[in-house]
Amino acid sequence: MGTRIEDYALVSNARTAALISRTGEIDWWCAPRFDSASIFGALLGGEDQGRWSLRPTDPDAVVTRRYDGDTFVLVTRWTTPQGVAEVIDALPIGPDTTLIRRIRGVSGSVGFRTEVRFRFDYARAVPWVSQVGTANEPALRALAGPDAVELRGLRLHGDDHRHVAEFTVGEGETHDLTAVWWPSHQNRPGTVDAERELETTRRWWQDWADHIRQEGHHIAGVVRSLLVLRALTDRATGGIVAAATTSLPEAIGGSRNWDYRYVWLRDAALTLEVLISHGFVSIAHHWRDWLLRAVAGDPAQVQIMYGAGGERDLAERELTSLPGYEGSVPVRIGNGAVEQYQGDVLGEVLMALEAARVAGLRETKTSWALQRALLEEVIARMDQPDQGMWEMRGGPRMFTHSRVMIWAALDTAVRAVGEHRLPGDAEHWARLRDAMRAEIEASGYDAQRGHFVQYYDSTHVDAALLLLPQVGFCAPDDPRMLGTVAEIERQLMRDGFVMRYRSDDGVGGGENPFLACSLWLVEQYAMSGRLDDAHRLMDLVDGAANDVGLLSEEFDPVARRQTGNTPQAFSHLAFVRAADALAGHGGRGVHRR
Repeated sequence: MGTRIEDYALVSNARTAALISRTGEIDWWCAPRFDSASIFGALLGGEDQGRWSLRPTDPDAVVTRRYDGDTFVLVTRWTTPQGVAEVIDALPIGPDTTLIRRIRGVSGSVGFRTEVRFRFDYARAVPWVSQVGTANEPALRALAGPDAVELRGLRLHGDDHRHVAEFTVGEGETHDLTAVWWPSHQNRPGTVDAERELETTRRWWQDWADHIRQEGHHIAGVVRSLLVLRALTDRATGGIVAAATTSLPEAIGGSRNWDYRYVWLRDAALTLEVLISHGFVSIAHHWRDWLLRAVAGDPAQVQIMYGAGGERDLAERELTSLPGYEGSVPVRIGNGAVEQYQGDVLGEVLMALEAARVAGLRETKTSWALQRALLEEVIARMDQPDQGMWEMRGGPRMFTHSRVMIWAALDTAVRAVGEHRLPGDAEHWARLRDAMRAEIEASGYDAQRGHFVQYYDSTHVDAALLLLPQVGFCAPDDPRMLGTVAEIERQLMRDGFVMRYRSDDGVGGGENPFLACSLWLVEQYAMSGRLDDAHRLMDLVDGAANDVGLLSEEFDPVARRQTGNTPQAFSHLAFVRAADALAGHGGRGVHRR
């Protein structure tokens, strides 16, 4: 068995990220962006796919780790009979793409061994590696195609397609290793001042975290979750990616392995709302500018997802160069869902932009014109079945949640005119909104069984139905909603957690409970007065986080391990909203109910 998903910690410069195992291996690093090709790809295979390990030579060294305050500077402490040392890992906030690994002696002396295997382009390119430094400033350079990386700070020697070195750190000593990426056709960046870069990076993250507004329960988890959402937001473009990884399986050994390193409009909109609700209105301006660029042009060409810079070409393909996490294949890059129509997406976008407007972000002529254009696209396709928020790969259907989000999109437009004096035909939009509500109540609700349904003419439920009161379609204690909750508990609960659905989605294979769904149920419990149940389930999900507070997409409650891509924005934003509900907040749709 390889390293468990929960044994990885994240370091990020809010442009890309690296995953570092509890035992000191960097097994995932794409540069310079989240969706760039990997340089270290052992996460989806083994050391032959690229890895940088750094750990004591003593195989019995005891390890603990933490983040340095509210940052993504990782501190791993190693204790041996001979001494104690710490490794400080960071991706500095700055113009260059650099990994810093500082080794600091705490007491006694500790011997370390480092091994590095560079494998560019998802392990499809073994680079040309050469010694380029001097005796006083040793450096190892790896070069292949458009990529160049230089590892500085230690002289390594070749050993069977890897480079290794051993050294000892004594009390009070520090040893800095840096790996700098740059486009191979350009000049290499200058020398890295590790002390300055580490301090700047610590301060950048901590200053951001110091502005978080939070009270009530699970404060530490909320702060870390908001930090994760910031870490997944590209500070250059404003795009908010769904996760830092690709192809981590929803079930170990299965084929449900997707690339999540892109900007889903839905996920980004929900993330934006959470950040706004905790005081970060300025980030809404950055994302709105990203949205204007990404969807510019004909609204009929709007996609459900884009690259971090607004790229449209995300065609899904399979890689054979990466054998998969614990043999889970295929490994995919790109995502075929880019071709789907998902009827809820623009509703989420318009709700997020409404939240920004309510929070004080002023509309411009261009921004409101964009929203009206998106609304017209909602109206043009409002009678069309879709693949739903779970990206079903079977035939399109009239998913109840999607229909509700069309209702919500129309409601935001009506309110924009009535409450914010923006121009538009509010009467027309209100008629369409009210007709959509009537349709949903007639076709999306099974009066005989007493619950909303996953899609029209079905008897299934779907965890997405838990979002109906959250967007204001009905009250949390509406009898129809309580009946839906009871049916979700009967059909979808597994070992205390919530599955997404039970119906055939056209993909095949199994999956585990989806953490965001369990957190939606926490929110529903809290808003409907079942506080004991809400706290009990929240504690259960909180226990699924790893030792540094990260949540993946799903959780296997039998094997007690995380599954799916990590860290997952959907899981972390749902954690924040669930904690807010436990603290007595009315929820995002309270003004509509």
